[in-house]
Amino acid sequence: MSRIIVIGGGVAGISAAARLAPHAEVIVLEAENSLAYHASGRSAAMFLRNYGNATIKALNAASADHHHHADGGVLSARGMMMVAGPDHAEAFSHDTADLGLDAIPLDEASRLWPILNRDTVAHAAYREDAQDLDTDLLIQNFARAARSHAAQIVTDARVSAVERRPAGWRVTTLGGQVFEGDLLVNAAGAWADEIARLAGLQPLGIQPYRRSMARIALPEDMSPANWPFVDGVGESWYCKPDAGALIVSPADEDPIGPQDAWADDMVLAEGLSRYQEMVTAPVTRMLANWAGLRSFAPDRALVIGADAQDASFFWCAGQGGYGFQTAPAASQLLADLALGATPLLDAAAVAALDPKRFA
Repeated sequence: MSRIIVIGGGVAGISAAARLAPHAEVIVLEAENSLAYHASGRSAAMFLRNYGNATIKALNAASADHHHHADGGVLSARGMMMVAGPDHAEAFSHDTADLGLDAIPLDEASRLWPILNRDTVAHAAYREDAQDLDTDLLIQNFARAARSHAAQIVTDARVSAVERRPAGWRVTTLGGQVFEGDLLVNAAGAWADEIARLAGLQPLGIQPYRRSMARIALPEDMSPANWPFVDGVGESWYCKPDAGALIVSPADEDPIGPQDAWADDMVLAEGLSRYQEMVTAPVTRMLANWAGLRSFAPDRALVIGADAQDASFFWCAGQGGYGFQTAPAASQLLADLALGATPLLDAAAVAALDPKRFA
């Protein structure tokens, strides 16, 4: 049985491990002291089937059944609304068509989202089948599946060296642990290009971008539990209910290096101002704020498959804001390719995700 080292314990790495573990000896190396610490642990957690470019949408569609049914499912009802002011009719029409939303009267929009400001919102659209995605449950399901097939999950294992050897790979951590494997899966998220460099391979231009979030209080007489996820036109902000409050993002996308990201106060203030224009409930108190990294390849599609220079080095990176949505199909494709099986995903999507497209 071959041995496969997976670098990264976010949703990309742990889902890949779950798919590979029934067929190989798998070791997952996570730099932090818990799984899904960085981008995976800071997601807005929605399943929006029409979110992303054509390749992402193909992965979303191929992941839907798993999200709905595997281990009892990880989805719950939420709904999605988009709102826009009177000066953004053209952008509103474009965005709603892309996301598959249907225009609704403002009376209906106000019923669904009671804080909608009728003085500033001129356009609203909605789709009922957008759903909350329980990210923690999905991570735990994949981790349990990996461990049930004897996968070894090692935390506090930040990689310091990657050495290509005649029989495979030797990976060393900052703590001095040494792991050897036949194949290496680079699921290191924002650090994916750094892992490639350590391995002596060409980086692909995986760029992390900061995405900030704020949790804000609502008036005590308001219960947002059944409110939809709401998106500002042009993805200028978005919000969703969260434990009796709202999380609001300015939908920022600032390029930064791989790091433990934090929210920028000015970016949050500007985003909250855009949100505030569209609602009647005042922003009186920020309960918490944080930021995560969304890492994209240059063409904004995921990178899944063998490296152009070394067929034993597999990329599972560039998830951007689509990691949880696409994880079931992305991890299945990674496993199919690493194990030499015929991919279940259609050939066009497989080619669009192939790292060799950058060679």
